Amino acid sequence: MRLDFIRPLYERRGPYASVYLGALTGPERAAHWRSVRDRLDGQVDKRTLDALEEEALRAAAGRALFATHGDVVLAESLAEPPSEIAMYSPLPHITTMLMRRGENIPHLRVIVDHAGAELTVFGGGSPRRAVVAADLWPLQKTAQGGWSQKRYERAVDETWEKNAVATAREVDEQVRRIGAQLILVAGEPKSRSYLLEHLNTKSVDRVMMVEHGSRSNHGQFEHDVEKALDDWLGRKRAELLERHQESAGPVGVARVAQALREGRVQAVLSPGELPRLIWIGAGGTQLATDAGELRRWGVDEPVQERADSALARAAAMTDAELWFTDGVTDVAAVLRY
Repeated sequence: MRLDFIRPLYERRGPYASVYLGALTGPERAAHWRSVRDRLDGQVDKRTLDALEEEALRAAAGRALFATHGDVVLAESLAEPPSEIAMYSPLPHITTMLMRRGENIPHLRVIVDHAGAELTVFGGGSPRRAVVAADLWPLQKTAQGGWSQKRYERAVDETWEKNAVATAREVDEQVRRIGAQLILVAGEPKSRSYLLEHLNTKSVDRVMMVEHGSRSNHGQFEHDVEKALDDWLGRKRAELLERHQESAGPVGVARVAQALREGRVQAVLSPGELPRLIWIGAGGTQLATDAGELRRWGVDEPVQERADSALARAAAMTDAELWFTDGVTDVAAVLRY
């Protein structure tokens, strides 16, 4: 997954309070929060605890909260209730949230027909839905016959194509804006064909056709889309693992940390939680298994932190991806070069 959304956490100096809460009723949530607050009291300042409390009492299946210096910098609702965690550490304990959050692929869902398209954007915030159309008439071909039949059919085809052109422009713009990795397209076959003709090369390379779906019936479309996303993720993991193995990429915290410091990592492959402690500095790529190594890099006072937290920060700050997979037994990296 891309880690752009957690980058703001590292633009604020810690230490951070990291709190995970499960699904509870209102009264239970309040009592549970008091217990968590008592555990953090004495470590975390009152302003930060008050800010956390406001978020902690909101209704949700699960909550992941990260706060420092009186502000909740990131609050995530989790579909899968997490185990309770309350930590105060130099960096936010982000791994538990990332593993439960899953891979959020920036993508577009498009259902096209003769009248235009319904387009939903997933990425860069909450899902956004729009209806795209250029012309509304004429849309239907008829068998009325007569000398004007061919002219009328051409006009209908032109309307269909104009609507596909308008859809293609909107798709191209959204691909540029959110960096969409997939465009999932369903709908009327002729309109899908027109759409492909008018998308730019970058967008066409990201199109995946979905068998079912119309603007009047989304049920099967959504099912097919979720399966297509799962299939894409499976192929992406397999490709990254294959590249790592073929290139004999770095394995182990020390070697992956070095590659991250050098800005050479395209993707970090992690088996999951990595609680062992390593040394970090204030900079995003200041991490090492040896404190002396960081001092040689100019870090006056290295501090210890969980390896998974340090690796997530370094990946986010170097624009590397982070993928969880059971295909590795220790942290590994796919290199850019």
